[in-house]
Amino acid sequence: MSSCRSMVSEVEVREVYKNYRVDGRLVTALGGVSLSASNGEFVVLIGPSGCGKSTLLNIVCGLVQPDRGEVLLDGQPVVDRTGLLGYMLQKDLLLPWRKVLDNVVLGPEISGVSRNEARQEAMRLLPLFGLEGFEGSYPGTLSGGMRQRAALLRTFLCRRDVMLLDEPFGALDALTRRQLQQWLLDVWSQFGQTIIFVTHDVDEAIYLADRVYVMTPRPGRIKLELDIPLVRPRERKMITSGVFASLKGQLLSALEAE
Repeated sequence: MSSCRSMVSEVEVREVYKNYRVDGRLVTALGGVSLSASNGEFVVLIGPSGCGKSTLLNIVCGLVQPDRGEVLLDGQPVVDRTGLLGYMLQKDLLLPWRKVLDNVVLGPEISGVSRNEARQEAMRLLPLFGLEGFEGSYPGTLSGGMRQRAALLRTFLCRRDVMLLDEPFGALDALTRRQLQQWLLDVWSQFGQTIIFVTHDVDEAIYLADRVYVMTPRPGRIKLELDIPLVRPRERKMITSGVFASLKGQLLSALEAE
């Protein structure tokens, strides 16, 4: 699937500002955000609702351009970033009239990969994504967790080396969410993409991340950058450790100080 692959592996955001006009008044969504994600790194972004996390991802992937600042891919400023990075929104956005297999190959097909090649690759990965035997099912018959796995498979199949995930587990129940967190780490360990992951859940941020950025309320800025020194592979027993509690305390203090 080389025709669908992007070789971009590192992202840097430098002093990005973004304003919107709402009901005739100017609202600053981002007030000078700088952050980075290195090759193969799992970076998590947390912050209060409305702080500009999704706006930032839209800017990083090229759907929106900043008013000031720049986005660098592999060290070079790139204005036209559309299609270079994988991007999954909170909603799975599966097409209800297409079966699972036809949904997950949509990205590769749009990128010019032959339908047969895309379907063969998808069938090979269905077991890894917990979807074996459901390739002929319609989205409406799937559980919420299965729909999210299908949406993630669709994102993975585009073979982008940087993936932006905007609260992919936010709408799931606690048990399913925990299961998918572990599953995502297992899949990521095999593929090794650079990931920027947005969440509201502090425990989720610590459990997944190599590094966590905390954003302030609007206008969004980076208030804290925190390295997560937990060893990999991650295990659930870590959440009861003193190190985990200390990291959680630091993140909550940064969030609650606002």
